[in-house]
Amino acid sequence: MERKTCSFCARRMEPGTGKLLVKRDGSLFYFCSSKCEKNHALGRTPRKVTWVRKAMKET
Repeated sequence: MERKTCSFCARRMEPGTGKLLVKRDGSLFYFCSSKCEKNHALGRTPRKVTWVRKAMKET
């Protein structure tokens, strides 16, 4: 089994955990928590959210 990464916060997930969202256009999104899923649904960008690891790497 391969480990997936969260589409919002880039955290590595263990196999069998998290959520998979498939849009109508066929794009796949993996989320490690409902917090990441809700922030993605609200249209927030990960680099502007302070708790995301991607934000720490770019600054």
